[in-house]
Amino acid sequence: MGGKGGVGKSVFAANFAFTLMFEMRAKTLLIDLDAKSCGDQNVITGIRPQKTAIDIANFASTINANTLNTLVSPHPTGLHFIGAVQTPDQTLDVPPDLFRKQLFAISQHYKFIVVDIGCDMTPLQMGMIEDSSAVIIVTTPEVLAVNQTRKAMNDLMAATVPADLFQIVLNKVSRTGLDPRAISQGLRRPIVGSIPQDETTAYGALQRSTPFVLTAQNTPLAAAYHEISRKLTGGILQKLKALTRPQNLQAAMAPAPGAAAQLQSGPSSMVQRGAKGPKQLDPLTLLKMQIHTELIKEMDLKKDLTGTKGDPAKEKELRTKTTRVITQLVDKLGHGLPRDQRSRIIKEVLDEALGLGPLEDLLADPGVTEIMVNGCDKIYVEKGGKLTLSTVTFTSNLQLRNVIERIVTPLGRRIDEKTPYCDARLADGSRVNAVIEPLAIDGPALTIRKFPSDRITSDDYVNRFNSLTQPMVDFLKICVEQGLNIIISGGTGSGKTTLLNVLSTFIPTNERIITVEDAAELQLKQEHVVRLETRPANMEGTGEITIRDLVRNSLRMRPDRIVVGECRDGAALDMLAAMNTGHDGSMTTVHANNPREGISRLETLCLMAGMDLPVRAIREQIAGAVNMIVQISRLSDGSRRVTSITEVVGMQGETVTLQEIFRFKEEGFDKNRKIVGTFQAMGLIPTFIEKFEARGVTIPRNLFTTSAADSASRQTPKPAGLARPRIGAPSGTPRITRPNPVKKTGSGGDNT
Repeated sequence: MGGKGGVGKSVFAANFAFTLMFEMRAKTLLIDLDAKSCGDQNVITGIRPQKTAIDIANFASTINANTLNTLVSPHPTGLHFIGAVQTPDQTLDVPPDLFRKQLFAISQHYKFIVVDIGCDMTPLQMGMIEDSSAVIIVTTPEVLAVNQTRKAMNDLMAATVPADLFQIVLNKVSRTGLDPRAISQGLRRPIVGSIPQDETTAYGALQRSTPFVLTAQNTPLAAAYHEISRKLTGGILQKLKALTRPQNLQAAMAPAPGAAAQLQSGPSSMVQRGAKGPKQLDPLTLLKMQIHTELIKEMDLKKDLTGTKGDPAKEKELRTKTTRVITQLVDKLGHGLPRDQRSRIIKEVLDEALGLGPLEDLLADPGVTEIMVNGCDKIYVEKGGKLTLSTVTFTSNLQLRNVIERIVTPLGRRIDEKTPYCDARLADGSRVNAVIEPLAIDGPALTIRKFPSDRITSDDYVNRFNSLTQPMVDFLKICVEQGLNIIISGGTGSGKTTLLNVLSTFIPTNERIITVEDAAELQLKQEHVVRLETRPANMEGTGEITIRDLVRNSLRMRPDRIVVGECRDGAALDMLAAMNTGHDGSMTTVHANNPREGISRLETLCLMAGMDLPVRAIREQIAGAVNMIVQISRLSDGSRRVTSITEVVGMQGETVTLQEIFRFKEEGFDKNRKIVGTFQAMGLIPTFIEKFEARGVTIPRNLFTTSAADSASRQTPKPAGLARPRIGAPSGTPRITRPNPVKKTGSGGDNT
């Protein structure tokens, strides 16, 4: 390959192939795979190729000694050749995987294969580097050529290509060029050969389409090629064959922060801990720790990470630079590693240095919904609603602590001995909670609730998760559009925030929405949205902004609706006040196991406001503000279902009156121990239906009757993509007509 165009790498490849054949008296194949080839090797060698690389890739028969002769083009001296193109107007367009497979079969019939890959690195050329025993880089003793060569080498090392694989050849050496020793020092690689400048011989050979090593064997030019051939075959190639090779260079050449490969099959960084303390670390873990220590000496990672300031271009540059340094350190400290271990260590150290360490793979796994880290050596994940112990671990509690700080610092939050716990979020919105020593006795604890990469929709709730039925979705959509105040109730990990996200999609786009959260994770798609997030106190203990502060401030921002991620303190009282003062259609979530407990939870939260209000006054606030409670539960089989949709009717004596509209009834388990049940209408018609009808919104009354419930189909878990369960009246899903959303001025529901 060449560091840049015009250095003579194609002429070198052709003459070097002929030299190898004569010097070693071995069968040799020359292949032209220059991405910008116009048939240069055809001219240099004087061979008109019978078949080209694309013909090789598409060859359907088995490659053997007989069929091989029909694929390669011979030179009278015995060299075989495969061209890139036959004519200059053709282009090289070869499927990399197919060609590499065929080349492996061809390689069984040759001692040496010389491939001219040019200067442009496409997947085909990267595949050739991955399969090669040595990469000869041709350059000239000129400043621009040397600089381009250094850049090409850095790019390849950033793609985990070992530096030892590079063999530097100086072409067109003259007295006026740069000193070869200075070039070797600048490239940090020895020069394996210097080819003198002889324009007359080279130009004459090109005009005759005959390599000069055949016609000018006694010239210094030809002698230089024989010297290079002897050096490489005399020991260098044998040593390079034992060198670990890079893998998947195409992916490595496309740096994408946060992207990760599939989960490793083994615990590559296992730290075993017992009652008497940590046990002996395995050699790979020790090597990783040593490489990481040397990396810190080479680079100021903390300063470099801060300096990127979220700029994708700077992050890409930093990642490329760090990968290159790690690759060099692995070659230095882990010489002789198998290629799979080498690639894995480079990736893991890079993740530790710039990413979230072993969590990168777990975050990239779409099947993982929650990650729980209990110290450095125990990482649990939730998959399909079930908890399992992951095979990946952190190398130490210090590494885990660094990852936690890397998460919270960009958000302006801190975690230390004075503030040993913190709520935060990842860039994708995933919720994070971290606790460190001295509160976490066995090492830092980190909990990440992943945010789905693909936005969950109401169709997913019906078809993928069987969490509710289409008539229930239509009913909830009407309620949101018409401005009912809704509380989503559920236990920890039941999916309250995800359901709140889905219901928020039903809010009309012409309304101004203010969201208030501890850690911003709601992803509303409407345009007119203002997102507010709390702020912890600073080091002096001042400057804290709470949910309650933000709810109060949002009332001054002319909101049509206020959406609070979770009510967990006295902010509930301010939220109820907002619902009661014209901000209809507001929504929030609370922790409770059923709708009645949800009401009690709201009462308790209001008492935490410190207003010393009578319980009856608080209940009247709740009855006047809340129109509906949607209960979602995480069942024993790990599935999540909307188990109840309940209307808040009003007050009766000292009690807030509720009436259940829909309910999920469990009926046992199927053969896979998945819960079987049905969604039932309870036969009670909501009191706000008449108000909806007065606005022109028609909801069929039979949606709420027991006859509709009787025809509801049995809910059994189904794989994603299966047809929707048949729920509803015998005549089909009730038709719900909707006018344009009506802007409300009242409370949004009848409170009797």
